[in-house]
Amino acid sequence: MSELTDIAKQAMMQPQEAMLELKNKKNNLFIGIPKETSFQENRIALTPLSVGLLVQHGHEVVIEAGAGLAANFKDNHYSEQGAQIVYDKKEVYKADLIIKIAPPMADEVEIMKMGQVLFSALQMSTMKIDFLKALMKKNITALSFEYLRDEGNVLSVVRAMSEIVGATSVLIAAEYLSNVFEGKGLMLGGITGVPPTEIVILGAGTVGEYAARTAIALGAEVKVFDSSIYRLRRLQNNIGSRVFTSVIQPVVLHKAICSCDVAIGAIRANHGRSPCLVSEETVSKMKPNSVIIDVSIDQGGCFETSQVTNHTHPTFRKYDVIHYCVPNIASRMSRTATYALTNIFTPIILDIGEMGGIMNLIWERPGIRNAIYLYQGKLTNKDLADRFSIPMKDLDLLIVSNR
Repeated sequence: MSELTDIAKQAMMQPQEAMLELKNKKNNLFIGIPKETSFQENRIALTPLSVGLLVQHGHEVVIEAGAGLAANFKDNHYSEQGAQIVYDKKEVYKADLIIKIAPPMADEVEIMKMGQVLFSALQMSTMKIDFLKALMKKNITALSFEYLRDEGNVLSVVRAMSEIVGATSVLIAAEYLSNVFEGKGLMLGGITGVPPTEIVILGAGTVGEYAARTAIALGAEVKVFDSSIYRLRRLQNNIGSRVFTSVIQPVVLHKAICSCDVAIGAIRANHGRSPCLVSEETVSKMKPNSVIIDVSIDQGGCFETSQVTNHTHPTFRKYDVIHYCVPNIASRMSRTATYALTNIFTPIILDIGEMGGIMNLIWERPGIRNAIYLYQGKLTNKDLADRFSIPMKDLDLLIVSNR
């Protein structure tokens, strides 16, 4: 018996396997931020302070000279936070992770390296099949800002930019109502004893909500039209005050448009063109020098008379009505937009490093997974697959096979 006891004691003294928690290995990232070459794109993805935070966590950031100037961030602001400033775009594209606003141009895709990770907008409406195939050929893993969702399942970048666009559209309308731009000479809102200006908003989404908030704060009389009772009710609850709301009835809408001082088109389509709700005949009966802000112009516009303009020549007149139809309104407020974007992107980049790579982040976060349209060169977005008739792969299966 004593011999068995001795054997048992010796067994207990043998080295044992330690049952430790398995953790992901932290990665130090090499991040590149090229200068935007897309027409009138003034935003940049990261602010200097965000770059400084990334550098403090051991990541390397290289930025093309002049990348932040349009948002009033100078090169020295970034270099003082630890970023490396380079004058050759090719040096930027040596990074493992590229983050920018607009999708890369054809010449930029050529200098991208195999297996790179790309954070940028997708811009589905303007994407060409050659661009997509060039990314696929280089085994790029690409994340689209437009599809990025947060913990509350909200499209975080779309929401942030829509808030900016909604508020800015009213401020733009105020400019063009003034004498400075040969408008009516009206102050948007009004003062004691003077009737307030009338604003009609088409769409009760985020853009419509923030346009209504800003207009009400300035004292304007607001009318909101939408096809959804749910969205109209949500807008009233979010604003916290009663405003005129209506489903889209042609007779009621025609009357409101003809009597208003400002009409804002903010109805988005989930797929394809936005609905054209206001006919040319109705526009022709609007008051002289009234203002149309067509926020939905990138999807075709809500007004039949709308035509795409730009920040250099933002307006045109038709039937003596001022039309403002610039697609990228958020770029007009580039610094504010950059702050909004960096608040979204910086935590994601930090998580990629902490979790040991983008594959682990995609696995853990459904909102990130929703934004991936290319994974190691394989198409994973159904909308793109249907549009270009390219076979798509199930992202979940691709990740499982690589784990």
